[in-house]
Amino acid sequence: MKSAVETLNPTRVRLSIEVPFEELKDSLDAAYKKINQQVTVKGFRKGKIPARIIDQRFGRGAVLEEAVNDALPKFYTDAVNESELNVLGQPEVDITELKDGETLNFTAEVDIRPTIEIPDYSGIEVEVDAVEVGEEDIDKAVEELRERFASTSPVERAAEEGDVVTLDLEAKVDGEVLEDGVASGVSYTIGSGELLEGVDDAVTGLEAGGEATFASELKGGSAAGKESEVTVKVTQVAKRELPELDDDFAQLASEFDTLEELRADSRKRLENMKQYDQATQAQERVLEKLLELVEVPVPEKLLEDEINTRKHNLEHHQLGQMGLDLARYLEIQGQTAEEFEAETKEAAVKGIKTQFVLDELVNKEKLNVNQEELTEHLMRRAASSNMSPDQFAQQVVEGGQVPLLVGEVARGKALAVVVEAATVKDTNGEIVDLDDDEDEDEVSAEGSTEEAAEGATDAPEASQEKNEA
Repeated sequence: MKSAVETLNPTRVRLSIEVPFEELKDSLDAAYKKINQQVTVKGFRKGKIPARIIDQRFGRGAVLEEAVNDALPKFYTDAVNESELNVLGQPEVDITELKDGETLNFTAEVDIRPTIEIPDYSGIEVEVDAVEVGEEDIDKAVEELRERFASTSPVERAAEEGDVVTLDLEAKVDGEVLEDGVASGVSYTIGSGELLEGVDDAVTGLEAGGEATFASELKGGSAAGKESEVTVKVTQVAKRELPELDDDFAQLASEFDTLEELRADSRKRLENMKQYDQATQAQERVLEKLLELVEVPVPEKLLEDEINTRKHNLEHHQLGQMGLDLARYLEIQGQTAEEFEAETKEAAVKGIKTQFVLDELVNKEKLNVNQEELTEHLMRRAASSNMSPDQFAQQVVEGGQVPLLVGEVARGKALAVVVEAATVKDTNGEIVDLDDDEDEDEVSAEGSTEEAAEGATDAPEASQEKNEA
């Protein structure tokens, strides 16, 4: 076999492959054997039909077609390996010449991973928000905790904002009661905005036993997005009572003995959260700077696949769970179809470029993934997927997705290397040390600093070379 490579553009090549006919012998033998098992010829036992009889009865062309289909993947793979190509996706194969007893010539056009030069990234500088926790932040955190320990007691008066009311609801569309539009005993805090739009005005001022009707657009269910007539009946009005902010509350709501200790713990938790947000912000901005430094051509077919995958996941998974279609989603977002397409393409391009650049960094820095790192990553992915580690691991193994997880961890480590080399300052001009952040390697190639759990198994994996014709 002989092969030659023609570069069509930075991300696509054409392989021209010549195969001497004698190298098709194994595939021809396999073709005759396969046809032997599929046909019957009077006077011959099944599987014992001579090759010349098969040629006479069924045509030499049928045998050649079967043999070529069997041989093409092997010769294509050999040519790819011989040329040391990092191919992406499936090739477009064209048989240019097939002479029985002489030669098989074919071409294969396929996308390849582009050659990327990683420049010196040690000069990257970014600015992030400073970690600052004020007394008002602590007050808010303690107040939210206080709200969780609020008690309610029924009152015989008209409902007011902040009261907890128990409601029976019935929704009609075009005068017909919806099958899933009836609910009883719904607990709702007036002013929380957690129920239908218009319900606050409808129930405010009603006592137990009072009814009101209002118009509202349904958020979910069989008639999501439609205008409905909703009848609401108040069956109970209860007043919320917050506990006193004192040491007794600290003991009730936490493991601390005093309110002062509780506030100190709240400060520490808020600082940790802001430090995590700061590290995530640093990753995002360092990655953006890195991508600006590198010229990354994007294969057209890979980009098309990535865009289609993102749109499919949004329409059939995320929106489906919310009872929305794409048109309604765009209406809620205040976005045109053209704007959505442009935004999706931009995100897909960034995701592919990110993966290419970080994969190249993995090679350049000779980064490896050990079993402990892979296990920790799997545990995080399982938690974010609401699955047990064993269930998630089984799903990953059965789906052949272990290499994808390894790639995610490796790319996270690659970005961590760049972040460590970069200069990160906060808005106060202070140098930020991210060495102690345990989560800085949780980065997905699908987007700047999304955790690797976000969509990694749903999107086309640019690093997964496929050598099959």
